[in-house]
Parts: sequence; structure tokens; C-alpha cells
Amino acid sequence: MRPTIGTVEEIAGFLARFPPYDQLGRDDLLRIAAAVTLRSYPAGTDILIEDGPPAAELFVIRSGSAELRHQDEVVDILEPGETFGHPSLLTGMAAAFTVRSHEDTTCYLIGREPALEVLGRPAGAIFVARTMRERLTRTGHTVHGLPEVRTVRISNLMKGPPVLCPPERSVREAASLMSANHVSALLVPAAGGFGIVTDTDFRQKVVAGGVVPDAPVTQIMSRPLLTVRSDRYAVDAALDMLYAGVQHLAVTDARGTVVGLVSAGDLVGLAYWSPFALRAAIFNAPDEAALDAATKELPGLFAALVQAGLKAPDIGRVLALNCDAVTARLLEFAIARHGPAPCAWAWLALGSVARRELTLASDQDNALAYADPADPAVDAYFESLAKDVNAGLARAGFGADISGVVAGNTLWRMSESQWVQTFRDCLESPDRSRLVRAAVAFDFRHVAGGLEVTPPLVAVLRDAREHPGFLAQLARTATDLPPAIPHRFFMRRWERQEVDLKKGGVVPITNLARFHALANGITISSTLDRLVAAEALGAIDKETAQSLREAFAIICQVRLDHQAQQIRAGLLPDNLIRPEELLPLARAELREAFNAIGRAQQQLNRFVPLGI
Repeated sequence: MRPTIGTVEEIAGFLARFPPYDQLGRDDLLRIAAAVTLRSYPAGTDILIEDGPPAAELFVIRSGSAELRHQDEVVDILEPGETFGHPSLLTGMAAAFTVRSHEDTTCYLIGREPALEVLGRPAGAIFVARTMRERLTRTGHTVHGLPEVRTVRISNLMKGPPVLCPPERSVREAASLMSANHVSALLVPAAGGFGIVTDTDFRQKVVAGGVVPDAPVTQIMSRPLLTVRSDRYAVDAALDMLYAGVQHLAVTDARGTVVGLVSAGDLVGLAYWSPFALRAAIFNAPDEAALDAATKELPGLFAALVQAGLKAPDIGRVLALNCDAVTARLLEFAIARHGPAPCAWAWLALGSVARRELTLASDQDNALAYADPADPAVDAYFESLAKDVNAGLARAGFGADISGVVAGNTLWRMSESQWVQTFRDCLESPDRSRLVRAAVAFDFRHVAGGLEVTPPLVAVLRDAREHPGFLAQLARTATDLPPAIPHRFFMRRWERQEVDLKKGGVVPITNLARFHALANGITISSTLDRLVAAEALGAIDKETAQSLREAFAIICQVRLDHQAQQIRAGLLPDNLIRPEELLPLARAELREAFNAIGRAQQQLNRFVPLGI
């Protein structure tokens, strides 16, 4: 059925729910609504084109959704009520983003003159500045969160050491050996170096070529063996294989010793190790089964990026970006199932997801806010929506938090005004439960939805420095959890026990960074960014800030290496390591990292209330 534009009253009522139109008086709203036209866009239609003709109208999504794309990467999903086209309309310049209908979408179009009237008011100017900043920030995080597939080295694709076949074995015995080890090629030690026998050799030389099964395997092997260094990029190795016209490469270490084999099939699967390809598969999944299948590639991607040498902050961004993509797609499926949202809403990532410090051992932490008033019927809708998304994230490997910090829990799903009041209560009445809530909720990030909940919540966070009682209690949370090795006396025993890198390393540094940020009006969430900003403001001395950043990098790297090893071994990743299993240098660096945490905690003693 072709959508109808609706009455002027209906259009005005819709616009009044979203910025910047929510700041207009009734007469102005009705006048704007009277000038609106409706336009429909089938799924996949480019509404605006990056570097194309400038926008001639202001666009407001009435139904459906649209992708905000930069250099063909999805930066954001725009939901009903969200406006686009305003930077291009105001400047007369080409659009900075492509806007593509993600599904069948209808938009209200507001002509140039009434649009300029709306955007020229103070509320309109604030809206323009805020949305441009937010979209540029999202673009930056997307670009930095998608390292190229060239970061994957050939060693990432090896499945283990090569299977050797003695040269005196027969063709029949070689075939049995290949079948028993489930490989597509064997290496044959021979005078002058290795030869190789592949499944193709069996088909062409034995089945079709007439070589008898009792013939020696050397009769069907190929030489010379094409080799590639383990530190070569996989895409370069794929070109070597293509130019040589072979199906297998032998991988050698720095000494020239053959340590593995990779096949053309392994390299064809290279796309699955690409953050670009995986994110595209997530966004294009036609249903939840396809989405679940796509997210099964996350552990392999994680292990590959660790082995490729990416640093912990980069890997955290990759995982957070893919978690955001999974969340956005699950929200779309849930809305299709339950119907359009009854009001504006916002999905918030919390904790490590918000800080973009995610690992595959991290729980999902999230919340949901919706527009006032807090109608019970509205909450029931969002409860169903949130529970569907939480279940989907759990299937994707992001487990439910043991404390129930998920949007499906009523404690983490409420109206905008209730969230603002909850944040204020944390500052004004900082009891233990509210401190726990602040430790999670004060690290938040807007992931999806058109409700502009970030500005009022950030305004509350900026006031934290005016509440000494809250800061004193927050300092206590930053010193309550000791580092994993508190005293040199216990070092020998420490090396023989299991150490929780998250509880004894990551969380104490995160708590310290959060305290220094909130005590100084810093509202960013990333731990490293908080430490940099606190140092720049003089809140932390240079030596302490630098030692904490180095400690955080060391602990996170050991944690990621440990989890990648577990994934390759077919185990579920966790945060527990045994120091005696580390190399001596890594063990020494880890000890110093924990000592740096202890020294930084001692400096907060002046903030900790006595007798509590």
C-alpha cells in the first residue's frame, strides 16, 4: 500500500517528538508541517550521494531506516525521526556522506526556506553542531576500527605443522595418511629438499593418469616446493600462489624451516578474517540465523588480529564495532517482529563495550532509554525488544552480565528523565548500590536509536566534580580492589597461582581512570583517553599517567594473547593466567604493571573517607 502523508496535525505531532523540531512552538510546527512533502525510497536507494549534488531539502525519516555511509562503510543507521541532509543544505556543498535506504523507507521532505528557518534558531544551531560532531566521531571510530585485511599474515592461516610422508611409502599408503590426518597435501622429504603431494596429484596422476597405487609416492610428488615466509602478508602470498599456478604453499620460519602448509582454500577464506567483510556480512544478514552464522567468525577474526600484531586498543575497537553492528541488526529484526517503536528511544552500550575495550571474554553490558512520559505500555514494548536483542547478543558470544546489566532488566531500561534522575542520585546519594551503578552506567555510549539522551546525561557527569562526597566514595572503589600482586614478598607464590587479569589488572586501572576523569570534568569513556586528558589537565603527574598507560597496555596484551591461544585450542576464552607459563620478560613486565597500579592507588588515599 502506498504511504499517505497524513494530516498537518499528524505531521506536526510526529516532528514534535524529535530535535530540533521539539523546540518549536505549536504555530511554527503547524506551519512547517503544512509545507512538508512525503517521498518513498525502496530498499537500497541512494537518497544522497557522497560528493554528489548538494541536498535541496531537509530529510526526516518517517518510517524505515537509512544507512549513513562514508567511503562505502556504514557509519550509522538512521531511525525514524532522525534528520539528515542539513550540512549540505546549509553550505550548498556536496553531501559528506552517502545516505542509502536500509529498507523500504519514507521521508518527510522540508523545503529550503522553512528548513533554514528551523536550523537558524538557537536549538537548530545546537542540533547542527551536535549531529555533525557525532557523525564525524562515529566516522573516525569506524575507520580506525576496521584495520585492513593486509594485517593478516600467512601464519594466521596455518592449521598446524605439516604432515610428512616418507619417500619410500607407496601412493596407496600416502593416500591413507592424507585421509587419516584430514589434510589436502603431504610433504615428502627427499634429496635436495621437500617435495609435495596434493589431492590434485592423486586425481590427475593416479585416477586419471594411470600411476599404480603401489608405485612410490615420489612418482607423483611435485618439485620444487613453493615456500613463503610466515611473516608475509596473506594477500601477498595469495598473489604468489596465483602467479605460480599452484594450490599449496609451504610456510617457513626465519631459519627457512618448513613449519606449515596453506592451501588455496585457506586463502579463499581470507575474506572471513577481514573486519570489513565480517561487518558487511553482519549488516547484510537477511535473518537471525544468517546473523548467528556470521558472528561465529568473530573468534577466528580475534585470534587472527592478535597474531597479526594489532595492539589491544585496535582489537578492542574492532570487536566493539562488530558488537555495535550485531546490536543494530538485532534491533532491526526485533522492530520488524514487534512493530514500530511507540516513541523515540536510544540503545546504550555500557562498560567495556562503551569504552571500546571489548574482548571475547567480556559480558554484554547495555541499557535502553525512551522518550518521556514513562508509559507502562511503552516500557512493555521495549522490554520485549530488549530481551530479543540480549538473547541475540548472547548467541553471538557476548554473554549476559552476572549482575544483570542488560536492557531487558527493568533496572537498566527507563525513560530519559528517569535516567537523568538516576545519574543525579548517584552523585547526590552515593550509597554502595549507586556506586556500583555509576561504575557501569557512567561509562556509556549511544549505539542506536533517535533519542538524544547523551547531552543531558553528559551534563550530569560534568557536575560530578561538584560532589565531594561522591568523589570520595568513588576514590574508595578505585582503591578497594588491589592489584594482582600487592607485595614483593609474595612474588614467588604469585608465579605459581592463577591470576585474574581483569579483576586484578584491567578493572583497577579502569576505576582509577574513571575517578580522575569525573573529578576533573572529563566526559570521554576510553581508559587511555581519560588518562591522557587527566595528565593534560594536571590532575595526574606525568610519571603516574605514563606508568598506568604502560601497565594497561601490558596487561591487555597478555590478556589478549592468552585468549587467542585458548581460541586456537578450541577453548572458551577467559581472563585467568598462570604467570609461570609466561616468558621471563613478560612475567617481569606484568609484575611491574601491577606494582604501578599499587603506587597509583596509594596516591588516592587522601580522597578515601576514613572509617568507612
